[in-house]
Amino acid sequence: MEDAAEINRLNSIARTLRRHVVEIVGIGLAGHIGGSCSSADIVTALYFSKMHYDPKNIHLADRDRFLLSKGHAAILQYAALAEAGFFDKEILKTTKRLDSILQGHPDYRRTPGVEANTGSLGQGLSIGLGMALGLRLDGINRKVYVIMGDGEQSEGQVWEAAMAAANYRVDNLVAILDRNRLQATDTVIKVMDSGSLFEKWQAFGWHVLEIDGHDMQQILDALDEADGIKGKPAMIIANTIKGKGISFAENVVSFHNGVLTQETYNRALSELA
Repeated sequence: MEDAAEINRLNSIARTLRRHVVEIVGIGLAGHIGGSCSSADIVTALYFSKMHYDPKNIHLADRDRFLLSKGHAAILQYAALAEAGFFDKEILKTTKRLDSILQGHPDYRRTPGVEANTGSLGQGLSIGLGMALGLRLDGINRKVYVIMGDGEQSEGQVWEAAMAAANYRVDNLVAILDRNRLQATDTVIKVMDSGSLFEKWQAFGWHVLEIDGHDMQQILDALDEADGIKGKPAMIIANTIKGKGISFAENVVSFHNGVLTQETYNRALSELA
């Protein structure tokens, strides 16, 4: 159990990351606000409490790995990397420019701290599984964390990776499902009803936890519990709100890749102050 000061510190960082997301998207251009804001508390817990890494030595062998399988939410990861010291925060202003190190989807060749190119949905867990197996072969006692979207659960490759991870008893792999129940065009249940994801992941041989993905203490407790699981991978189903922290964007499908006006931009930043 973390003390109140630590929880407040992490919640403050999460607000800062959401604010960066809004500033990166800016006015009049579409940006993935909804799914970035729904994952912000999880990403904060990972980068600013849980994971071991060195922003000055990005290839440190003895580091935890993070993969944002839902790579369209890259602006959130960029915000976290900047706050963690991987590059200057001023670079956030260049996001999506052709000459920028920050592109629309994560690109490990350009961006310090990005572990793999992601965003072609369904592939992140397979990449993470390969990394986790590699760490095991090398005798490095570190974790690989993979955040997926719930719309992504309709991708077949997710379930191939799920079977393989359980088969090889990969207990240094932790998947986190950002379950905000919305995807690009509609609710997840209308596009492709995946049924009980808790029961599915459990049936595939994973240790499954379900939490409030905006309760920082629950996030930290779940990550700590995942540390103690032996002989199987862990799945944390985090129930979240798309657009969390921005009242007019919360649970609104159009803010999957939404556009801000001057008025809504100012309002979002005010709410995240």
